Amino acid sequence: MDLRQMQYVVALADERQFTRAAALSGVSQSGLSAAIRTLEDELGTALFERSPRRVQPTDAGLALLPFARTMLAQATAARDAVVQATHRLSGTLRVGAEQCLGVVDVSTLLERFHRRFPQVEVHFEQAGSHDLVSRVRDGELDLAFVATTEHLGVLPATELGREPLVLLVPPEHPLAGRAGVDWADLPASPFIDFVASWGVRPLTDAACAARGVHRRVRFSVGDVHALLDLVNRGLGTAVVPRHVAAKPEAARLSVLAMPADAPEWVVSVVTSAGSSPAPHLLELLDVDGAVPAGQVGSVETANVRRNGNGVP
Repeated sequence: MDLRQMQYVVALADERQFTRAAALSGVSQSGLSAAIRTLEDELGTALFERSPRRVQPTDAGLALLPFARTMLAQATAARDAVVQATHRLSGTLRVGAEQCLGVVDVSTLLERFHRRFPQVEVHFEQAGSHDLVSRVRDGELDLAFVATTEHLGVLPATELGREPLVLLVPPEHPLAGRAGVDWADLPASPFIDFVASWGVRPLTDAACAARGVHRRVRFSVGDVHALLDLVNRGLGTAVVPRHVAAKPEAARLSVLAMPADAPEWVVSVVTSAGSSPAPHLLELLDVDGAVPAGQVGSVETANVRRNGNGVP
């Protein structure tokens, strides 16, 4: 007798029908039937009475059933014990992320990590990318998901993906309806942008400064939805990563391509040099698909690129 046969016995006894029992067990009906007959031949007695309408256990089948359930329960307990012994991890993990990164689903990643390593106490906070990089460098965070390539220094960093920047304008704006925008068009409009610690703000500021573009930023916010609300109200335009333009709150806004030489928005994960459960969280990026393939057009998800600073 083996566990597979015990699984079939329990399924057939519970379902009283070969088709449903086979579907529940993930095997063909003929395969399940053959396995039951092989077990009956081995034991020298029928375990089930078969009729065109239903299947029910014989006295011998009823006698076997509690032992079959016990065998399956013990096998499950044994697997759980092995997993617990080989995946035991404790301590504290301090994680930070900028809001709405798009490239990586941080909430899902943290949920999966918690389920796999419940002994680890996870602390999470949201902030701008530049603040997060500083906190990782100072040892206040073990790991952070950021949208910047600046000021990383010798911090281990793994690029998760990149995408173009786009310009959002309200429907009544003179640029609305155009496919793209030139650098010379930008000074004509007031801007709504993120605070300086957010990754996209210094990226846009530097690109404009390098091209002699003097834009007027009237509103600085620390929330994606606040930015979209202000643009929707006609209070200005905004340069954002492309995935932000796909949010429902941006549905009525015009999306214009930035000039071809505009910088790309890059998302990375940076880690501290100290010991922590952080490497185990990074492993889940590939194992459980926390980087959503196809969510962002140019995101590289199959094999993340590393910057050579020692990320394992």
